[in-house]
Amino acid sequence: MTGQTLLITGANGFVGAHVAATAAAAGHTVWAVGRESEPTGALGPHISEYFSADLEHVWEFPTGPDAIVHLAGLAAVGPSFDNPQQYLNVNSGIMTRMSEALIRERSRARVVVVSSGSVYAPPVAQELITEDSPVVPSSPYAVAKILVETQAAYYAERGLDTVIARPFNHIGPGQGPGFLVPDLTAALQELNEGENLRVGNLAAARDYTDVRDVSRAYLTLAFAPGHKHHVYNVASGASHTGHAILETIADALERQLPTLEVDPSRFRPTDPAVITGSASRLSDEFGWAPTIPWQQSVREFATLTATAS
Repeated sequence: MTGQTLLITGANGFVGAHVAATAAAAGHTVWAVGRESEPTGALGPHISEYFSADLEHVWEFPTGPDAIVHLAGLAAVGPSFDNPQQYLNVNSGIMTRMSEALIRERSRARVVVVSSGSVYAPPVAQELITEDSPVVPSSPYAVAKILVETQAAYYAERGLDTVIARPFNHIGPGQGPGFLVPDLTAALQELNEGENLRVGNLAAARDYTDVRDVSRAYLTLAFAPGHKHHVYNVASGASHTGHAILETIADALERQLPTLEVDPSRFRPTDPAVITGSASRLSDEFGWAPTIPWQQSVREFATLTATAS
């Protein structure tokens, strides 16, 4: 359905610009909220309104969006171990502020609450992770996401139309540092000939979905007439190692694979060998499926980065 109004929180982030672009291309009016004083260059062309606000402390926006994709909050696993309480305070505080305001307004907007596949317990025997798989607070980031999911369920009982998306790893053009593809690309570009490349656990295999396919999933949930479930995974259904990612980056940059030097300090306290998500619920109900191969996503990121440098 076209011609509706979408509000994106945390819109200046990696995912927000892609959600805005996808929504605008589908004919929707896009409003965006970010902490920054103005929209990024990637976001600006796709929105009609931008609001600068610290959502942990304020929610004052025009009423009337038909749907909200809620991306705002602290969004990296690694740093959460150093600032656990901050992750809880910020992510939960934003959810409370937004939800209480929407209830006061008697809003009928669909709220897509973006959680994470990291809330799941490590899989047994490399099984696919479904929405019915056990949830375990394995990091402060996961604790914060589980808390926000619980809030979403609470506010659904109070009348908000909330639905939870649990995306697994997503990649693609515009992703910032602190994630595997950008960090490996930067490290390889900066490496001098003959030097070893210091890496973390590249043997770990993860489920990667292109951010543009992830954006389509969020909009599918946002504008569907209804939803049979309260939680939906967003995943490709296949996993790939860090070694495979590095090989694809090296090929895209036309660089030889360097000798690797494993740095144990880069390992996370909890780091399962293989994580693969199942998005069959999203596929069966709405027909969503990934369309962009992970290799294409990685190559696009690497070549665009090389061109810009």
